[in-house]
Amino acid sequence: MFPKRLPAAPLTVSILVLPETAPMAVFGLFEVLGSVGNIWPLLTGEVTEVRSIKPQIVARQSQGFTSAIGIPITPHAVIGPDHRPDVIIVCDIELPLKGGPEGRWRGEILWVREQVKRGAVVCSTCSGSVLLAEAGLLDGQNATSHWSASELFRDRYTAVKFRPERILCDSGHDGRLITTGGASSWQDLALYLIGRYCGPAEAVRASKIFVIGDRSDGQLPFAAMTRPRQHEDMAIAQCQVWIADHYAEPAPVTRMVQQTGLPERSFKRRFKIATGYTPVDYVQALRIEEAKQMLETTDKGIEDIAAEVGYEDPSFFRRIFKRQAGLSPAQYRRRFGVIAAVHGENIS
Repeated sequence: MFPKRLPAAPLTVSILVLPETAPMAVFGLFEVLGSVGNIWPLLTGEVTEVRSIKPQIVARQSQGFTSAIGIPITPHAVIGPDHRPDVIIVCDIELPLKGGPEGRWRGEILWVREQVKRGAVVCSTCSGSVLLAEAGLLDGQNATSHWSASELFRDRYTAVKFRPERILCDSGHDGRLITTGGASSWQDLALYLIGRYCGPAEAVRASKIFVIGDRSDGQLPFAAMTRPRQHEDMAIAQCQVWIADHYAEPAPVTRMVQQTGLPERSFKRRFKIATGYTPVDYVQALRIEEAKQMLETTDKGIEDIAAEVGYEDPSFFRRIFKRQAGLSPAQYRRRFGVIAAVHGENIS
């Protein structure tokens, strides 16, 4: 018998805040990263086994302080030689800096440099890259930041290969320095880190939970089958167990009715009361969720996926899919297949 594989230790992430830090990325990253492995099972009932993430807000002092826009921030921990996270994120700072960056953040810079030397991954969101540039960590490397920092990088950090057009940049050290550009780029960084350390499927789940990404088509593309309500109707519960493995079979609703021995009208009424779905809608939802998984993670053809989840007519599958997902299967693959591929890459 093979020994049971132990789960990976939680990924420790320190979100470094400065006196000039704006709070949006701080709290957004803390919530999204901390949700890994927790929120999706609560919403959908799907059991997932992924590496968890333990985020902390850290600073050079333990006392809470008022952020650049007036919202209070209270650190969980103080930086120092004994604070050794797996990942550090320097969040965006208020620009323009009065008096410039010279002489600022000496303690934070010393700590970040030491963490890079010992092998930590160091990231920045938006203008947080200014601290990394001030530390000399970006010299000779591609890096990005908020577009408004272009002049600062051009005049002060001439050794940095500044890429203001990029949203996420591998800034060197074998994939251990990551910079992102734009105030909302913390979302891209969150998905990148989740995909890199917890798997591309979890990055897609996070995208759906928090509706991160292109929202021009509304929320439907991000929606998933919600967790069926709890009930005590054992006949319906047994049908749910059966259909979970047989949703692709022909006439699955008829098969469920036969299994219960109930009159069809009574079965449909009890099924709706117990689950919140009509039997047909329940089967369709299971089929479409499985199709989504295939579109996200495989390169199978649309017709093959339709057949595998129980649709003989690919055109009918496309219509049902678009009605439930808000996108055609091909559009859905382009959107979420890219998230799974990009954020599942490990560039270290």
